[in-house]
Amino acid sequence: MTTGIVTIDKPEGLTSQGVVGRVRRLFEQKSVGHGGTLDPMATGVLPVFLGRATRASSYALEGDKTYAARFRFGISTDTQDITGRTLAVCARIPARDEIAAVLPRFTGEISQVPPMYSAIQKDGQRLYDLARRGIEVEREARRVVIHALKTLSADESPFGEAGEDELDVVVTCSKGTYIRTLCADIGDALGCGAAMAALRRLKTGAFTLENAYTLDALEKMKENGTLGEAVRPCDLLFAELPALTLDAEGEARIRRGAPVYLMRPAGRYRLYGPAGGFLGLGAVRETDRRPELMIEKGMME
Repeated sequence: MTTGIVTIDKPEGLTSQGVVGRVRRLFEQKSVGHGGTLDPMATGVLPVFLGRATRASSYALEGDKTYAARFRFGISTDTQDITGRTLAVCARIPARDEIAAVLPRFTGEISQVPPMYSAIQKDGQRLYDLARRGIEVEREARRVVIHALKTLSADESPFGEAGEDELDVVVTCSKGTYIRTLCADIGDALGCGAAMAALRRLKTGAFTLENAYTLDALEKMKENGTLGEAVRPCDLLFAELPALTLDAEGEARIRRGAPVYLMRPAGRYRLYGPAGGFLGLGAVRETDRRPELMIEKGMME
């Protein structure tokens, strides 16, 4: 069984679960999962976890994300993107300087109401299931952080030249941010409405387009017998944490879920055995006696 992470450049029109199915067939194994859903219309970075690395897939959701998005002004839809049913059309398209003047209001910590067409659960039901049945329910606003919101020129945009009613932007944001909701809220602030016309994820946590593979590229690598080269170690997910190598006794204790007592500052660590194998994520906490290391997420066999 292969263990590790493959960064996929998801194509348009395929669900994230559809990508998982393709990767599962390529690697001929059942234990496969993804780290952060992309809508079918979206493209770009989708980390896919193989084998024991699936235990860490939830950590991929924690980091900041960077997206390129195309906002289309003068239209509002029920999905907040152009795949949805049109709710309103506005003939007035704001000028670029008018849009630029509004954007600073949507940077920093802002409040978002999640869209009805989302995977959030309400009373045990997915919101998108309710929305498809014509049911709208109240959703609590969430606080998210927009670290940066930058407009793109045609040369910079991955979508090519934008139309007169469109604007391409790069958004760097915290987890839980809905870019199509950001688009709709900006359109509402301008009084003309807006819907997301395209979305490409450029980065999520430690994963970027620079080390991403298309599904077609992976197919060719399998034919050439080089598929394993696309798999990266799962400790990449915790690269920002300090590494801590245990001795044989410490590894044995961690493997059976017992604490290890050692003089280390409190905090989280990447844990390795004396032979260099990645054991997982651990946390040192202060106790009445001495610092105590416990496994937080195990990656060992």
